[in-house]
Amino acid sequence: MLAAERQAKIVEIVRQQGSVQVDDLAQNLRVSAMTIRRDLEKLQEDNLLERCHGGAVAKQEVTYADKSTSHMAEKKKLAAACRSLVSAGDNIYLDAGTTTYEIARVIQDIPDIMVVTNDLEIAGLLKNSPAELFLCGGRVQKSTGSMLGYYATQMLEDFRFDVGFFGAASINRDLDVLTPTVDKAFLKRTAQGRCRKAYLVVDESKFEKQAMARINHLSDYTAVLTTRKLTKEEQSKAKKADVRIIPVY
Repeated sequence: MLAAERQAKIVEIVRQQGSVQVDDLAQNLRVSAMTIRRDLEKLQEDNLLERCHGGAVAKQEVTYADKSTSHMAEKKKLAAACRSLVSAGDNIYLDAGTTTYEIARVIQDIPDIMVVTNDLEIAGLLKNSPAELFLCGGRVQKSTGSMLGYYATQMLEDFRFDVGFFGAASINRDLDVLTPTVDKAFLKRTAQGRCRKAYLVVDESKFEKQAMARINHLSDYTAVLTTRKLTKEEQSKAKKADVRIIPVY
């Protein structure tokens, strides 16, 4: 395999998995670890990924179009489970993402709710619904259709929510919640801190992945709704950190 072909394969793997380890790549591509390290250095120089200890993580956010077609059956199951967590009259925060879009779809007819979101697609869905709607202002991340940055984060300082629903790009082996975008990490952390009850809602594909910016830990949420059947190691870490898991199968 030529170096260019190998590097293209590495980029494809990183985009699919969110993160890679040098030793795993060396074994899969049948080259030395030193060759993989040189490949990763070149790909980082080309702004195609971000080096991290022992490997690399995805540099770019996954686009909204790609996310909207991935694990959709699981996202619909998760959204259905979230409906029971919302009551009439609640003030609700919906994080940006395709899972929270599905949550917006199933809660929009609950009476007298107010929804605050930083997601343009969710706002478009809810603009003709009975729900009162606020959209966080700020810089638009066009690839994901979300608002972020100083102004969006500052707006959230003035709100308090009964319940918030959050997504995640990555959850690593330490059960940290991560995102590729630093500004998004600040916004998510601020919003989560304004919620009386905050739920992380993630399908199984988000686990065992690395990203550049840490948001918080699974233990920072009221509960985690997920379609993943946690490994024994994850179960042990979750129990030790007092993480409440709500399985959705």
